[in-house]
Amino acid sequence: AKPWKKDSPGAGARNEALRAIKRFGRTLWRRWSGYHRRSRVETKMNCMKLLGQKLMSRDFDRQTAELQVRIAILNRFTALGIPVTQPVG
Repeated sequence: AKPWKKDSPGAGARNEALRAIKRFGRTLWRRWSGYHRRSRVETKMNCMKLLGQKLMSRDFDRQTAELQVRIAILNRFTALGIPVTQPVG
C-alpha cells in the first residue's frame, strides 16, 4: 500500500497505520490495533444484514425479541460451522 496525500480525509491515521505495519509487521500490528476483532464484528454485522435490513415489528419489545431470534440463528449457524476435533492415538 502507498501512503495517501496529506490533504485527503483520514490520511493521517492510514499513513500512521502503514508506518506501524512496515516497522513492526502486519501480525503484530493486528494484535496491537485490534484489527482482527474489528474485522470479525464487521463480518458478523454483514451477516445480520443478510437476514433482513428492516425490523418487521413496531413495538420496541417485539423488535428486541426479533433481534434476539436473528442472533440465535447466527449463533446456531456459527456453531454448525465449527469443526469438532478429537485427538488421535
